[in-house]
Amino acid sequence: MSKIKILTLSDHPLSPSGVGTQTKYFCESLLKTGRYSIISLGGAIKHNSYKPIQVDPYGEDWKIIPVDGYGTQEMIRSVIRAENIDLLWFMTDPRFWGWLWEIENEIRPLCPMVYHHVWDNFPAPYFNRDFYLSNDHIVTISKVTHDIVKQVAPEVPTTYLPHSVNPDIFKPLNDSQTEETRNLSLQEEDRSKVIFFWNNRNARRKQSGTLIWWFKEWLDKEDLHDKACLIMHTEPKDPHGQDLEHIINHLDLKDRQVMLSTQKMPTENLAQLYNMVDCTINISDAEGFGLATLESLSCGTPIIATMTGGLQEQVTDGETEFGVGLIPRSKSVIGSQQVPYIYEDRVDKAQFHSALSKIYKMGKEERKKIGMLGRKHVEKNYNFLKLQEKWVEIIDKIVEQKENYNGIRFKEVA
Repeated sequence: MSKIKILTLSDHPLSPSGVGTQTKYFCESLLKTGRYSIISLGGAIKHNSYKPIQVDPYGEDWKIIPVDGYGTQEMIRSVIRAENIDLLWFMTDPRFWGWLWEIENEIRPLCPMVYHHVWDNFPAPYFNRDFYLSNDHIVTISKVTHDIVKQVAPEVPTTYLPHSVNPDIFKPLNDSQTEETRNLSLQEEDRSKVIFFWNNRNARRKQSGTLIWWFKEWLDKEDLHDKACLIMHTEPKDPHGQDLEHIINHLDLKDRQVMLSTQKMPTENLAQLYNMVDCTINISDAEGFGLATLESLSCGTPIIATMTGGLQEQVTDGETEFGVGLIPRSKSVIGSQQVPYIYEDRVDKAQFHSALSKIYKMGKEERKKIGMLGRKHVEKNYNFLKLQEKWVEIIDKIVEQKENYNGIRFKEVA
């Protein structure tokens, strides 16, 4: 029996981005059934080589083709035509897929289009309605995005399926393991400090430079230069972000008040970092979901996060708080006619300083108690080991309906 062929378009599945990680989870969910084969066009990163690769242990069943951007119309036509693709799955926010939806009338008669929708925000963006209508099914990663799609395009089949983490990898360590990590990772004078952690891309909307500036002002105000520090796990000079080393030097932070962690590491080592620190921060202006804070909670470490996008459902389940949520104080609209508009939720410095102080003044045991409640929240609602079954169920159902497609040919391309 021939296997069902899926074409995925997204961040490179082996990249560390949230979209890349979730793409990997999605592909592995299907491949483990033994009934699927996948071709992934992996984009959104710089490639050292454009040679297709096969992913162990799946061999020929999973091939990744590195591409610039997310591919082209002719590339999609060519792959679907040559490989007899049964379903097209693509993921990230709507700004990147206008070129794809332009040819939906060519694609959908041959195979369903399933959009894994990452990012929108209220007020409901009705300018995306035509985009939504160009899909056979939309899967949303946050409750906010799900509500938006149902409001803007209620006729499109939509399923809420959030980002997830593997709780067997991102798990709490005991005190002796955590102490060992601190001893190996930090200088002696830093080991007793309250450590705040930031694990994100150094991109404009992530507010990396603002974080350093505000954190330094908090240290000044509270006289905590030798009692608290910030570790930032990121690329210090991302072309889409800021020169963090320059900012640190400009602010005269010479005594490791802000430390940069630039070494790429396996997820197991990243989990050790989440356990070693006292709190993980995300003050992004806009966020589809925010995987780092979810990983942190899964390790039993509380969070400080902007109440935007999927971060809102991480900070609280409506009854219990798993850290401190920062309420946006203003909203702005950015974008252009070429790049559809997105909304940015801005928090203010005073509120952020208050959140830092709240976490700092908690005792170690109180922080641990809040973090472990967060762990239970993740195990219940964002457990990859459970949600992978839902992915298989969704795709199986859509593929079963493929017989309703009448199979017209692609237009010939000159």
